[in-house]
Amino acid sequence: MRVDRQARNGATRKSGGETRALVIGPYLAQAGAARERDSAARLAEAVGLAQAIDLDVVGQSAISLNEVRPASYLGKGKVEEIAEIVRAKDAALVSMDCQLSPVQQRNLEKAWDAKVIDRTGLILEIFGERARTKEGALQVELAHLAYQKSRLVRSWTHLERQRGGFGFLGGPGETQIETDRRLIEERMRRIEHDLDKVKRTRALHRKTRREVPYPVVALVGYTNAGKSTLFNRLTRAEVLARDMLFATLDPTLRQIKLPHGARILLSDTVGFISDLPTMLVSAFRATLEEVTLADVVLHIRDVSHEDWEAQAKDVSAILGELGLKGEAEGRILEVWNKIDALDPERLSALQAAARGIAADRRPTLVSALTAQGLDELLVRVEATLAAGRIRFELDLDAADGEGLAWLHAHTEVLERDVLPQGGVHLVVRVDPERSDGLARRFPQAERVRETGAWRRRAAS
Repeated sequence: MRVDRQARNGATRKSGGETRALVIGPYLAQAGAARERDSAARLAEAVGLAQAIDLDVVGQSAISLNEVRPASYLGKGKVEEIAEIVRAKDAALVSMDCQLSPVQQRNLEKAWDAKVIDRTGLILEIFGERARTKEGALQVELAHLAYQKSRLVRSWTHLERQRGGFGFLGGPGETQIETDRRLIEERMRRIEHDLDKVKRTRALHRKTRREVPYPVVALVGYTNAGKSTLFNRLTRAEVLARDMLFATLDPTLRQIKLPHGARILLSDTVGFISDLPTMLVSAFRATLEEVTLADVVLHIRDVSHEDWEAQAKDVSAILGELGLKGEAEGRILEVWNKIDALDPERLSALQAAARGIAADRRPTLVSALTAQGLDELLVRVEATLAAGRIRFELDLDAADGEGLAWLHAHTEVLERDVLPQGGVHLVVRVDPERSDGLARRFPQAERVRETGAWRRRAAS
């Protein structure tokens, strides 16, 4: 069945969600460090993206290119060859795993008589389907409008009509394409205004959290690295966790306890991907600020994936774009996930490789699915959070329930011992910015300056 003009104008699927799609991976040979990824792995990822919005992938092909053609991205011969495949497979849509210019997209649609979508458009489609919160929907719409604004050069007839001038001045008026662009810009301004409100609300929520001593630990990583499975395992939550690209879009926060009783807020975030559209990074910046302001960032890596090294570079590049580099390295911990999917020989090799890395940068090997290594991970998180904190010790009267409640609410209570003469002896840990408040509230508190075992005063 051939697609009609309406389908080429924007419909990406037939009723029932069973659009027949062809996935083409046109990959440049020798295109620098960003293209170190294996072509087969990149094509598999492109197919996964298409399947993530329930497209029926009826064919796939990786094409090696020496150069990009300005008019159609591919050479004339390849364009004709793919046209034959489109007809043979009865494909209504062709997904190009690259970024196409509006002209290239239009020319390919004419040549193939099928809807053409590039990598950016496909990711936007996925995000549009998965966003569940109002904020997420606004962010996706903003990114989609920015994408569409650059596409308003398509030569459908309604874009070539002119509207008459208004008032008494007359004049040539504005073309439909100018009207469309103006309407898009107006809508983008309204969304940006609404997102500014969301940003202010998030800032208030962060301020409220800062008043309670719960550090934030954010999970980041390549899409489908197992972040949501790890989040569910640690928090006993039920966040959607599937073997599917971009299963999680909306950030989720849950409270958990560390081994010594301290509480933290664990944050699950959207997964990253290579060539993540710039407009999506910009649109989701308000959400991703949770990552930049986190006390500890856990970089979850799928060590069972054949391209896991290249994926890590993509994640690091996006973290750098968000400002997480240099001085932030000490709070970014690597977590090598899915070790349950490795054969014993590969697992042994990775364990040896991890031991060869300096202790402060050494990754933690885990399986979110089986819980292997999670206890060690929590200990590591606790030690990282404690590194910049100040310990105090103090005695409280047994009757000072209000003071004890304050300490539990505003510090980490590490030790609590009952004194022979009554009362309790406490060792607490607090962020440097809260240490002055603690000293004012409890003048008897003494700072523990030793870096080793905690100093204990003899009970009198």
